[in-house]
Amino acid sequence: MARRFGGQFSNGGATDAPQSPQNRASQNQAPQKSAWSGRTVQRWTGRLTLVSVAAFPMLAAGLLELGSGDALQAVGELAAFAAMAGGVWLTREGLKAEDAYAARTVAHAPRAPRKIAGAVAMGIGVALGAAVGWELGVVQGAVYGVVAATAHVAAFGLDPMRAKGSSDISDFDRDRVAGAVDKAEALLADLIAQASRIRDRNVAARVDSFAAAARDMFRRIEEDPRDLAGARRYLGVYLSGARDATAQFADLWARAPETAARQDYLALLDDLEMRFNAKSATLIENDRSALDIEIEVLRDRLQQEGVRPRKME
Repeated sequence: MARRFGGQFSNGGATDAPQSPQNRASQNQAPQKSAWSGRTVQRWTGRLTLVSVAAFPMLAAGLLELGSGDALQAVGELAAFAAMAGGVWLTREGLKAEDAYAARTVAHAPRAPRKIAGAVAMGIGVALGAAVGWELGVVQGAVYGVVAATAHVAAFGLDPMRAKGSSDISDFDRDRVAGAVDKAEALLADLIAQASRIRDRNVAARVDSFAAAARDMFRRIEEDPRDLAGARRYLGVYLSGARDATAQFADLWARAPETAARQDYLALLDDLEMRFNAKSATLIENDRSALDIEIEVLRDRLQQEGVRPRKME
């Protein structure tokens, strides 16, 4: 018998406001966002692949030296490969962090300069390979290492070094919003990772659509930190509940795939996506209402000062 995912996140659970079948049908007909909405496609994949391939000859040379009995040179060449491989990994992680930073309106700089560390590791690897593997000596090896590190920086750039956000947002609000969105992004990434275990294209598409709706809310909160208070439940309770339900469904699907449980989970995703879209629309409406109030206050003040609005011809 299928197990329904009950609670406040499901169709039969508690809701902010009751929905009629007509409202639900009309909301289901709304155009879905792109699965890539709110995300930046990772860059430099081809360059990273070339750098990775360039490191493997050093691995092959080190293994051959082990077979021939020259342990010292083998260790040097394997260490060179390890440093170059580490440089590739650090650079890839740095690019991921930079993409996440670029996609955000308000964000901290990455905690560690991974791309710079990757360039240093790559330079060390090339220096070791040139000095030991090619037997060019320490000085020439160091020169090659500096050239390799410089070329690496030129190819992939430096890490972001500063926090970013609107100039009219205080540091306190920027940190508060960035921290809340960081936690929400972590929950969303965990949800997507759990959903990937299900290996179902339709489920993956629904998860991506919900993730796009969630990220749209994240961006709106970053643009106006005043919206954070009203959206905390969505960034915390709703996302953690969706993550837990996804993990439960993935476990159930791995043991015994059930169509009814799958339909319940898809209905849960639809309900959550509608809630997030509705909340985002509410945030926009609140911003418009606040602007209208500001305009009315300004008009009253101008009239008190004796300034009359001009009539449109």
